[in-house]
Amino acid sequence: MFDSTLDTEHVFGHSRSMPGARIRRRRSTVVLCGVVVLLGLPAVSRAVADRPDVHPSGTYVVRPGDTLWSIAVRSAPGSDPREVVDAIARANHVDAGQLIPGQELQLPASR
Repeated sequence: MFDSTLDTEHVFGHSRSMPGARIRRRRSTVVLCGVVVLLGLPAVSRAVADRPDVHPSGTYVVRPGDTLWSIAVRSAPGSDPREVVDAIARANHVDAGQLIPGQELQLPASR
């Protein structure tokens, strides 16, 4: 009854034996690390994307995809973006379609 020639440790031709608990623990650790990384990525990317490139001197470096509206919202949260857009456009003599990535814009002083 217990004389089976089938050895569960060597079913697939593995010569080394490793206790099943160690394999499960290692697999659980890898899966847990993967889940932690996947859950943390959105928070990190949001923090990087929302970071305004406002320098202490009151300038903003235009990034690809920026509009005067998005710059106004990021540089003066809580203010009416329309007024801030107008102030940025007047201070830099630019239209909405003239923004170039890498361009430095002078930002109006916060009121």
